[in-house]
Amino acid sequence: MKYIIIILLFFTSFSLFAQKYTISGYIRDANSGEDLIGANLFVKEILKGAITNKYGFYSLTLPAKKYSLRVSYIGYQNDTIEIALDKNITLNIDLQVTAITTKEVIVYGEGLDKNVRAAEMGTVNLAVKQVKLIPALLGEVDLMKTLQLLPGVQSASEGSSGFYVRGGGPDQNLILLDEAPVYNASHLFGFFSVFNADAVKDINLIKGGMPANYGGRLSSVLDITMKEGNMKRLEADGGIGIISSRLTLQGPIIKDTCSFLVSARRTYFDVLAKPFIPEDSEFNGSGYYFFDLNAKVSYRFSDKDRLFFSSYYGKDVFTYVDSKSGFALNIPWGNTTGTLRWNHVFNNKLFMNITAIYTKYYFEFDATQDNFDFKLYSGIEDLMLKASFTYIMNPKNTLKYGADYINHTFTPSSVSARIGETHIDADKIHDLYAHDAAFYVNDEFDLGSRWRFNVGLRATLFQHIGPFDRFVKNENNFTTDTISYADGEEVKMYFNIEPRFTARFEITPVNSLKFAYTQNYQYIHLAAISSASMPTDLWIPSTDLVEPQYGVQYATGYFHNFMDNMFEASVELYYKELDNLIEYADGAAPSDNMNDNADNNFTFGSGVSYGAEFFIRKNSGSLTGWVGYTWAKTERDFEGLNSGNTFYAKYDRRHDLSLILSYQLNDRWTFSSVFVYSTGNAITLPVARYWLEGRIYSEYSERNAMRMAAYHRVDISATYKRKRKGRYQSSWNFSIYNVYNRYNPFFIFYETTGQLEAGSLQTKAKQVSLFPIIPSITWNFSF
Repeated sequence: MKYIIIILLFFTSFSLFAQKYTISGYIRDANSGEDLIGANLFVKEILKGAITNKYGFYSLTLPAKKYSLRVSYIGYQNDTIEIALDKNITLNIDLQVTAITTKEVIVYGEGLDKNVRAAEMGTVNLAVKQVKLIPALLGEVDLMKTLQLLPGVQSASEGSSGFYVRGGGPDQNLILLDEAPVYNASHLFGFFSVFNADAVKDINLIKGGMPANYGGRLSSVLDITMKEGNMKRLEADGGIGIISSRLTLQGPIIKDTCSFLVSARRTYFDVLAKPFIPEDSEFNGSGYYFFDLNAKVSYRFSDKDRLFFSSYYGKDVFTYVDSKSGFALNIPWGNTTGTLRWNHVFNNKLFMNITAIYTKYYFEFDATQDNFDFKLYSGIEDLMLKASFTYIMNPKNTLKYGADYINHTFTPSSVSARIGETHIDADKIHDLYAHDAAFYVNDEFDLGSRWRFNVGLRATLFQHIGPFDRFVKNENNFTTDTISYADGEEVKMYFNIEPRFTARFEITPVNSLKFAYTQNYQYIHLAAISSASMPTDLWIPSTDLVEPQYGVQYATGYFHNFMDNMFEASVELYYKELDNLIEYADGAAPSDNMNDNADNNFTFGSGVSYGAEFFIRKNSGSLTGWVGYTWAKTERDFEGLNSGNTFYAKYDRRHDLSLILSYQLNDRWTFSSVFVYSTGNAITLPVARYWLEGRIYSEYSERNAMRMAAYHRVDISATYKRKRKGRYQSSWNFSIYNVYNRYNPFFIFYETTGQLEAGSLQTKAKQVSLFPIIPSITWNFSF
């Protein structure tokens, strides 16, 4: 009997020892009530911790015991909380903003050792405050242009906000604003991005090792989170620049329960220029402007349930009127998004997010003259539902799973015309419809003290459905038959599995090795003529002719922090294979889509990209910034292009160097500078010209076999903060773009002068450059 009692006592004591409880909650800004993304909870006794998710939620499961929790977030005062964990606890933590002295300036809103300890690689988080200090074209703070200063990320062209990641095309970047895809993320034909920095809370770029909860693109994810709105008090921020002004209002509707945010931006050079254009000028009647409007409402029903609604509406409008000829031109284009999200905490370990999304991008062209009217419309419209779940088992294991569904409506081209009272439907192509679904599971776990793995699987299904008319072509590109599909009838279906894998091996607490394998399928495609992102580019689905794009990426890297995380450094190597890429066939143009299927004008091929990225960043001190260098090579193979020979992609660049520095002199003055250098863009140019029967004919090089001159420039800025008066704070930003007035090439054209008969015929290549030295000034305020 005594042995039985001893055994029972043993198991009872073991059970008590093994009993575990969970502490969970939200970490927030004490002044505004905003959730803090990536805040750190560290448990001193076990040397483990947790990081808040994108909604500020954390969860820790630990054995019953007394613990000391250290809570930290960059720019906030650290907090230490003593707890006796003898039951499940809900603990919401408010952190106070700290007054940082010059010697302690830290600019990045994430754990300073995250790049070493986290499993993901090829991931960069940018602080909005740092983005606002970087010199900008015409004083317009631009998140997208800041991303172009990172290794592995390239700009499309001079001044453009479009970007290419590790050899991928512009359509291969998934750009999300509060989870809603944004299909055209630029204004003014690519020179400014659509994101107003005053409305943005978090910027996260994933260029390698994409986890399974993201999909639909091959190259990268740019995940941008809007501010939720101040839950404590009314707040206003704004600025007046030389081409635009902006204003953001936020505050509580019900204190600590419901908040709002409204942010607007508009250019006004059309208004300022109008009085100075003479009535007899050919530019009289012309105008261009763009505007953005962001709005968000957040409601906390309880610690378990929260509701968010956010929206974005942006539009560009170009107009031209010639009163003498009666000709008028109106070209508007823009994006609309709406996101409704419900967060629910089932228990201390299980977090759910349900999201309904609407997103639309459109482009219109309307030309009229006397009794003639011509209209063209193209666009894409999505309705989405997403369900995601996060189950935090313990500090060493987090499981994510969920499902996505998208209903796509594509309008590759819709053309109509009017001559007098006669209306002509010149384009009989219907909208294209598709279902897009995905299911995923992703597990991040530790194996021992040094290994951390992030393993995921994503199953995707895409179905192109009717109504749809397939125009069947022969060898001479003549239509020989038409196959019609009824409403809802399947045209083509694709199903694929996408494995994802990343691993981190911690060598020491300050350095680690990482490995990643990512496989993606992309079911929507961007048909573009220009290397820059233009509003005329067409989005089309995968069809019976256009197979989904496929990409696989292998990556490895070494990550090292030193001097107590003051510096972080990394070297990443990647190799990427791409298949089922599309391009317009030689001689084809978007106008050929009229009375035809857009995909009948494409040719298909594959590509490869590989390179090395070097990065070092200084996180603290009066001098902060980073240096990034990329060596890369990107090639394409299309049977129908370049005689089937391999050629460089139009965005292939061998060298890309960026240097960004920010120096805080004192509490009032901050100085910043940017230097960029890159190999010139690949381009196709004539190599010979000859005269035949009164006309000049050109013989071209192989596709993209020539290079424009190298691109480089220096930008500088100075920000002066005036002394705060109560809640009122203002600052002046002075910047100079392209300090040494470098004439960087935008494009090259050939000019022919003289006469053949006189022997004076000459052909000269001429370079067009866009932006010389440009000073700007912006006044910013907040209260």
